[in-house]
Amino acid sequence: PALAGANETDIKKELKEAGLPEDGKIILYDGRTGLPFPKKITVGYIYMMKLIHMVEDKIHMRSIGPYSLITQQPLGGKAQFGGQRFGEMEVWALEGYGAGHILQEMLTIKSDDVTGRAATYEAILKGEEIKTPNIPASFNLLVAELKSLGLNVEVKEKRES
Repeated sequence: PALAGANETDIKKELKEAGLPEDGKIILYDGRTGLPFPKKITVGYIYMMKLIHMVEDKIHMRSIGPYSLITQQPLGGKAQFGGQRFGEMEVWALEGYGAGHILQEMLTIKSDDVTGRAATYEAILKGEEIKTPNIPASFNLLVAELKSLGLNVEVKEKRES
């Protein structure tokens, strides 16, 4: 059967039985000039398999959904009803366009700012202005990891003078 795999001797045997050259190559002629091409060319059937990728199976979106207990970031993947990853290169692209407010929203409120997430939702419902985002949970996790390494990390608030 096709695509089941055959070794070289099987192929040569089949070619010989079909009355074709054992190397599977024949002389082809240029259709414009009528002259033969300088080298023999392998010819034969090309087998293709249909890739079954349907949009309805692949499409995924979420407005709300589960978050990781540790990082408070949206879970990943369609199976877990996760969010789309906004990676480093996407951040650079938005930086390049000067879209700072969108970046701030994507990397805090829509990611791992637990209290900011709820406050933003409430502000949108009431038609109020969205408040400044809080410190992301991933930053607090980083601080905790640094402290576990014996580093004393203090987060000081900036005083307005």
